Amino acid sequence: MKRILILLVLIKSQIAFTQDRPIDVQHYRFEISLSDSTNRIEGRAYITARFLGPASEVTFDLINPKNDTGMLAYRAFEGRRRLGSVQRDNKITLTLDKKAKPGDVRTFEIQYSGIPRDGLIISKNKYGDRTFFADNWPDRARNWIPCVDDPADKASVEFKVTAPSKYGVVSNGVLVYQKNHEDGNMSTEWKETALLPTKVMVIGVADFAVQQLGDTLGVAVSSWVYPKDKEKLFYDYALAKDMLPYFIKNIAPFPYRKLANVQSKTIFGGMENAGCIFYSEAVVSGKRESEDLLAHEIAHQWFGNTATEKSFAHLWLSEGFATYFTDLYFLDKYGQDAMNTRLKEERDQVIKFSKRSKLPVVDSLTKNFMQLLNANSYQKGAWSLHMLRGLLGHATFMNGVRAYFKQYGGGNASTDDFRKVMEQASGKDLSGFFRQWLYTAGHPVLQVKQDLDATAGRLTLTVTQQQPTAFSFPLEVQVQTAAGAVVKTFQVSQQQQVFTVDGVTGSEIVLDPGTRLLFEVAMK
Repeated sequence: MKRILILLVLIKSQIAFTQDRPIDVQHYRFEISLSDSTNRIEGRAYITARFLGPASEVTFDLINPKNDTGMLAYRAFEGRRRLGSVQRDNKITLTLDKKAKPGDVRTFEIQYSGIPRDGLIISKNKYGDRTFFADNWPDRARNWIPCVDDPADKASVEFKVTAPSKYGVVSNGVLVYQKNHEDGNMSTEWKETALLPTKVMVIGVADFAVQQLGDTLGVAVSSWVYPKDKEKLFYDYALAKDMLPYFIKNIAPFPYRKLANVQSKTIFGGMENAGCIFYSEAVVSGKRESEDLLAHEIAHQWFGNTATEKSFAHLWLSEGFATYFTDLYFLDKYGQDAMNTRLKEERDQVIKFSKRSKLPVVDSLTKNFMQLLNANSYQKGAWSLHMLRGLLGHATFMNGVRAYFKQYGGGNASTDDFRKVMEQASGKDLSGFFRQWLYTAGHPVLQVKQDLDATAGRLTLTVTQQQPTAFSFPLEVQVQTAAGAVVKTFQVSQQQQVFTVDGVTGSEIVLDPGTRLLFEVAMK
């Protein structure tokens, strides 16, 4: 967003069980009916779940009816047997006729209806045309579909949408069925076999102009836009086809069978829905001014969608990765200066955010997940990856990232999971690095005093860290010598240290000339 199977099952099972949900959802099928005469939706959810322990009931998230909005679940079944159900506290609990045993896989049908309070945005687009767009992040799917609305429980999904035939329907996965009905409606079915968190399961229903851009390394790429914007947005979105090879080459094959880029009513600038990215309807130029936005959302297809954080406390594994791989994409396409410009802007954002937040990147205290969409998760997460790449070297860093994706793609990971993979790839103990940059708030705030002995050609630098806890890091300093500008590297680890450089011809210095360190220059 911008503002291995056996092992995977075991990982998912342990996570779900520790969250007091004795199930691991395997598959969702949602049948949704939409109308132009009302905002009320009619839905049927078929949820297949594997039980992790004995259970006499099963619970799913679903927002209660209140003040004419919310979802009312009025019937529930297992096969042909009707189940007792209770809906309260924004959950629906089904009473099982037959007690479940560990390992049982069972399917439940929930029939429900209501006006979505959130999650499925039913409104008009900027041209006054009616639209229906899901917008689930972070835990808003429960507003319109019964589910386990948690990134740690991933499942395959299919959507069957019945709506007036004038609308196009796009969703995750591939199109498997479409049929017109005599009443003027059309049913459209999309199916995704990859495991997804609910935050990126979506439908988009609107009057679309669609451009099929063809196949890119096995991926069908398309653009879905409002007809009045098609000339500009077909040009803007077509960039995606050219971007994909960079990410596929450097990370792994694309995780899904198609990539649709969709103009929408999302509240975010871009939302990385799996294989079906939604962009704000306002982001239109026809000048390809949103290349970084497209790159960011495409990077999410690997990081966040496929290799998913275990909890939102580790959101940087999604947003920090997408931010940094956008930087690396710019490095590959436009060169080092372009990347450094981006990194400097990101560093400034981290510094600004640090003035009002004293929380670390890995943040288990913030419970309003929307508040995690901040410079810690995005820019500081990206800078942590940048410094890790500097520490390990590009080749080792990329090998480690590929190994991380190979192990956790399709599943969930924590920050420590990522650390362990990178330690294995590099042969280095990275516990101190991760503790400092990801589990500790703040960053180095440096005051550097200079004393030049012109006769001896010796420059003395006194480096003082003004933040409460001393960080450890390499500090590059560019100095002037008879041979020209030379970069020296000093290992800083104490609150105050003194370094000397011989052969210096002037007192002019440049801190961090290669843009390698997240730091702030102290105000004098």
